[in-house]
Amino acid sequence: MQNEAPQELESSSELYSTCPAGEAFLIPKKADHKAEFERVRKLVEEQRRLGREIVVVMGVGFVGAVMAGVVADSVHKTTGEPSKFVIGMQRPSTRSFWKIEYINRGIAPVEAEDPEVAPLIYRCVKEKNTLIATYTYDVLSLADVVVVDVQCDYQKETLGDVRQGRADIAALEDCLKVIGNKIAPECLVLIETTVPPGTTQYVAYPIIRKAFHRRGIGAEPLLAHSFERVMPGKNYVSSIRDFWRVCSGVNELSRQRVQAFLSDVLNVAKYPLTVLDTPIESETCKVVENSYRATILAFMHEWSVFSERNGVDLIKVIEAIKVRPTHSNIMFPGPGIGGYCLPKDGGLGVWAYQTLLGFEDDIFRITTQAIDINDTRALHVARLVRDALRNMGKIVAACKIAIFGASYREDVGDTRYSGSEMLARKLAEMGAEISIHDPYVKHWWEFEKQDTYPAPGHSWARFFRNQENLKELTISKDMADAVSGADAVVFAVRHEHYLRLTADEIMDMSGRPLAVIDCFGILTDSQIRRYFELECEVKGLGRGNVKRIKDEVRSEKQAQKNKSL
Repeated sequence: MQNEAPQELESSSELYSTCPAGEAFLIPKKADHKAEFERVRKLVEEQRRLGREIVVVMGVGFVGAVMAGVVADSVHKTTGEPSKFVIGMQRPSTRSFWKIEYINRGIAPVEAEDPEVAPLIYRCVKEKNTLIATYTYDVLSLADVVVVDVQCDYQKETLGDVRQGRADIAALEDCLKVIGNKIAPECLVLIETTVPPGTTQYVAYPIIRKAFHRRGIGAEPLLAHSFERVMPGKNYVSSIRDFWRVCSGVNELSRQRVQAFLSDVLNVAKYPLTVLDTPIESETCKVVENSYRATILAFMHEWSVFSERNGVDLIKVIEAIKVRPTHSNIMFPGPGIGGYCLPKDGGLGVWAYQTLLGFEDDIFRITTQAIDINDTRALHVARLVRDALRNMGKIVAACKIAIFGASYREDVGDTRYSGSEMLARKLAEMGAEISIHDPYVKHWWEFEKQDTYPAPGHSWARFFRNQENLKELTISKDMADAVSGADAVVFAVRHEHYLRLTADEIMDMSGRPLAVIDCFGILTDSQIRRYFELECEVKGLGRGNVKRIKDEVRSEKQAQKNKSL
């Protein structure tokens, strides 16, 4: 899935939001909001007459757009008729307004490998008439349920030290203030965003409660938390609709309401809900499950380095261990963990402990170290590239290096915090010419818009020198173009396209022997052997057996040479 294209503000009085395809949409002015609200209000009146619950989804990005579709597609369990009318709400900014126009055309505002995404949005907008999008906050006053999918990030101030950072919850706080000022007292507010533990009770509840007090409302807010477990790829929709959910609420009525709502829209018959006592338990659940996964991957990095230095093939070791049912989920870490959640979620917990919850002692060791190890693992790959080129009598600064794979995981186009980005930046710092191939990625916004993406001053470019030219970096759709004339190729992502490549095919495309670095156990022993037979150099994460294969090929060549004398 592609990230949205960031947009800059126009200098004229008329502002436009440009979608990734290049179409510009005029952003409405303040005077347009009243008419827009009336349009939506009339639609809501019609929907209420049909007995449908009104749901506003705040934020129609990576999670919110498909969540809105899943809710809008839900039906009564007995009648089979649509049970919800969904209003997708997005700020009318230059960066995001185009999403509103897309949804109202029946077009998904996110690109996905899942073939279900596009027809889901089209069906709900154009056939079932259960989904629209708008830009006016006033529609919150019409809602029975508000689902909050507003981004909550963790800003790292230094590379490899997550403690020097902070949770950025300002956008979420602003959103909650608007919600508190607009919603009816009986409206349920469901926070889906992954947040620092304690946010629902210690941030959201006070904001909405104070807003109610200013409005003369004596009722307690109905506030709940239920985090998503969305996964990009071919099962994107299913990871929202057909997967286990955890939820909780600030009081008993909130817990009952959120349980009823999720039971209406998700496949709880096959994937039952887990209802916890308090929101902080639900919030902690998400942070712990992602921190656990991140910790396992960081742990495996240590053994990957051990394996490289001691003749051990970690890929074979992992497969031998996974025979045990208790260890079947052990994973090979690759060049970095990437994605939006794992690189940051542990930091949300550390920040919450000392900031929201007020503790001054330092109880976290493993959680923070795991993030730091994972954040810098790609730098180890850069060292492998350097060493492989040195073995061929070359230096990084005088070489073209092709990176195969820009996304953070196999067979998707999601580049958020990918190990490949860190690798490309480090190699550029060392002076290399970089080329990129990825069959799933159209634009790598982290490079093309690095001055403003993901936000001004937040690009990883700030941690490295020699980054300016990376704005010109583009994704090649032709492997031959990417690797032609290259001195090295890095298999950075386990895309299906790369699993079928042979050493001879790479050599034909490159036109000469080159250094080959395997980051994901893509190469078999026989493929590694063939690269050495073709006078290439090979390195691999966790592949300590590479030197043994190299020595065997050398011995065989020497024996053949001696025999011919």
